[in-house]
Amino acid sequence: MNVLVLGGTQFVGRHIAETLLAAGHAVSVFTRGLTPDELPAAIERLRGDRDLGTAGLHVLTDRSWDVCVDVSGYTARQVRASAETLRSSVKRYVFISAISVYGDPGQRPVQETHPLLASAGEDVTEVNGETYGPLKVTCENIVREIFPDRFTVLRPQVVIGPHDPSGRYAYWLQRAMQGSEMLAPGDGSDHLQLIDVRDLARFVTTVIENNIGETFNLAGPRFTWADFMQLIGAARVAWVPADLIQAAGLTFMELPLYRPERGPRSSLMDVSNARARAAGLTLTDPAASVREVRAWIADREPQSMLSPAREAELIRLARAGS
Repeated sequence: MNVLVLGGTQFVGRHIAETLLAAGHAVSVFTRGLTPDELPAAIERLRGDRDLGTAGLHVLTDRSWDVCVDVSGYTARQVRASAETLRSSVKRYVFISAISVYGDPGQRPVQETHPLLASAGEDVTEVNGETYGPLKVTCENIVREIFPDRFTVLRPQVVIGPHDPSGRYAYWLQRAMQGSEMLAPGDGSDHLQLIDVRDLARFVTTVIENNIGETFNLAGPRFTWADFMQLIGAARVAWVPADLIQAAGLTFMELPLYRPERGPRSSLMDVSNARARAAGLTLTDPAASVREVRAWIADREPQSMLSPAREAELIRLARAGS
C-alpha cells in the first residue's frame, strides 16, 4: 500500500514509517525538514508546514495514497487543513491522538467509552499541559467530520522506546545504571503503565493492512513501582513517600512517569487495552523494552531531571521521618 505519514522523522513517526517500510509498504513522510532525518533512503520525503494551513500543504495536492497516518496533528488549524486537503486523496485517515483526551476520569480502568474532555476552540493554537487534551479532542472531531466512515483514532498512553526525545523513561534507566543509591517515589505500590513505541507502530500497520476503523486505547502492561525498580535493576533504592514529594513541590517533570495512586491523573495509568488487543495489538515484554532503551542510551549523556542534591535531600528527609 501507499502510505503518507504526517510527521515521520521523530520518535513515534519514525518508528511508524520504518515499520511500514519493513512490512513492504511504500512510505512518504511529510515534515518541515527541520529535525534530524535518519530514515531509510527508500522513504519519500515531502516538505511543507502544517502551521500555515492549506497554504503549507501544496506538495500534497494532485497526489493520492491508500492511507494517511497523522502523527503530528496537535491543533485544529493543522488537522482541518490536512484532512480537507486529503479528503479525496486517501482512503483512510489514521489519527494518533492521546490518552489525555479523557482528562482524569474517576471510573477505572479507562475505556474507549469513557466521556472525553470538552473540546478546545478551533482558534486555540497554544499547546501546553492545559490545552493538550482538549486540542486532541478537537482534532479527533475534525477527523470524524471529514472522514465519517474512513477514520481510525488511536489513543496511546505514555510512549517509550528508542529515540524518545523526552527522556522520561530513559531517566530512570540511566539513574539505575549509575549504581548509587537512588530515590524511588512513593512506597512501591503505586502503578505505572506504558506502551512500547514498536507495539504502537505494529498496531498502526495492522490497522492499515486490515482496514480497521473505530477508536482504540493503546496501553501496555500495568505494574507497580516496586516491580519497575526491580525491572530496571535498581540495586539501592530509597523510597520517598508521596506526601513528602508533594510537599517538596516536585512535578511530573522532575519525577517523570510518577503519579501517586488516586492522585491527579493517576487514572491514566489504569487504561484498558482490551479492544486493541482483540483487534491485533501485541505487547512487548517490559524487560525487552528496558534492554532496547538501555542499549540506545548507552553512549548518551544522563537525562537532567531531578538534581543529585535535591534527590539526596529528599532521601534524608524520608529517613528522618521514618
